[in-house]
Amino acid sequence: MSRFIQYSLLFILLGVSSCREVLQPQPVDLLVDALVLNEPNDVQPVRIGMYSALRGMAAPIIIAGDFTADYIQFNGTFNDYRELGTKQITAANGAVDALWGGLYRTIYVANFMLENLPKVAGVPEATRKQVTAEARFLRGFANFIGAYTYGDIPQVTTTAQSANRTISRTSRATILASVLADYQAALTDLPDVSSGSTNITTNATFLNKVSCQAAMARFYLYQKNWAKAEELATSVINSGVYKLETNYVDIVTRDFTGESILEVGYNLSDDPGTSTFGLNNILVGRREVIPSNQLVLLLTSAEAGTRQQTITFDSKNLRGSDNGWTVRKYGTASEDNNNIVLIRLAEMYLIRAEARAQLGRQTGATGAVADLNVLRTRAKAPAITTTVQADVLLAVERERVYELAFEGHRWYDLVRTGRVQAVMSAFSSNWNSRYELWPIPQREIQQNPALSGQQNPGY
Repeated sequence: MSRFIQYSLLFILLGVSSCREVLQPQPVDLLVDALVLNEPNDVQPVRIGMYSALRGMAAPIIIAGDFTADYIQFNGTFNDYRELGTKQITAANGAVDALWGGLYRTIYVANFMLENLPKVAGVPEATRKQVTAEARFLRGFANFIGAYTYGDIPQVTTTAQSANRTISRTSRATILASVLADYQAALTDLPDVSSGSTNITTNATFLNKVSCQAAMARFYLYQKNWAKAEELATSVINSGVYKLETNYVDIVTRDFTGESILEVGYNLSDDPGTSTFGLNNILVGRREVIPSNQLVLLLTSAEAGTRQQTITFDSKNLRGSDNGWTVRKYGTASEDNNNIVLIRLAEMYLIRAEARAQLGRQTGATGAVADLNVLRTRAKAPAITTTVQADVLLAVERERVYELAFEGHRWYDLVRTGRVQAVMSAFSSNWNSRYELWPIPQREIQQNPALSGQQNPGY
């Protein structure tokens, strides 16, 4: 059975009827009748529901991470992308609302599992532990993205509708503490996976201890806990479960590669390619946004090596302000690259390189430069030779552009490293410090009285 068919069958259970429902989740208070967990046979459908909710977050995460930053320029007609491209984002932006909805749908379904699974008799203990761990991880991951996108956000820990409609914002520090607690709890009971595991699809689709360690490595990097970031990234790299692809182009053109740690997939019935927030539709079909001229110069330079295959040029697109360049990473449902990768092994090398550079370890077999050159060798790019800490850290920033372009990292990277004002003010005269956070969606402000007067500054 092909990987595509295997993945498709998994989500038939959920009965998702349209891509719009996946990427534009219904309000949380309408979900209660869609979930049933009364007997052991109900566990698997709700479990798949948690993973489907994760899929609903995926495209908006990429949009937040890359469209807010300097990777794109506006080229279409949709106002949502005009705001993102011209750096004039408002609280009414549809992408801002879509990500918020996706995050809280994931949190809701995870909370539903955590509340109801303990009440179901007859569930094998191993299953109970694993599914509980998956729920804790997914709730933590959603809160992690939410905290770094919107700042202080409501902390939702229950499915009680009356309570959830009037939750005020909780400090980002408290939210992040809960993320770590969820990750740590998940790590205990997520399944082990050995270095000999050859089921690439399962390794990337369903959570395990190593994928949890990868998420924790990112968490500690953002927290500037360099020692823990290095430790966990090393554990993932040394696990042998995931391996770098020999050719970078496979990252662009194939789903479920050997280095994919967490990947969300789509089939012919629920592919997001034609939806308002479907990446192929935005980047290829409608060309609402295109790679910025600055990014094109970087990705087509010798420094990028084969990573220039992330984008492609077609002279037929040259008209008006269209530079003719297109992102290749997101295809249609009939192609083998329509999935969205949320974590992959190359990021672990970059996390470890940054952590080691911050710790003052630039050179040697366990230095930052060695990790960067692993990726540069794969990309057939010139080796990095600098040994000065500040230069190595800038090399890490550039390497994250070359390696991870259009995988949802850039804006988060610039904000967490304190580089966002310098980079973005040079990129756009419309850039303002308020864009270091996305606004709370206007719809949420209007519907939740506890959020009245609590909008992020400047919006």
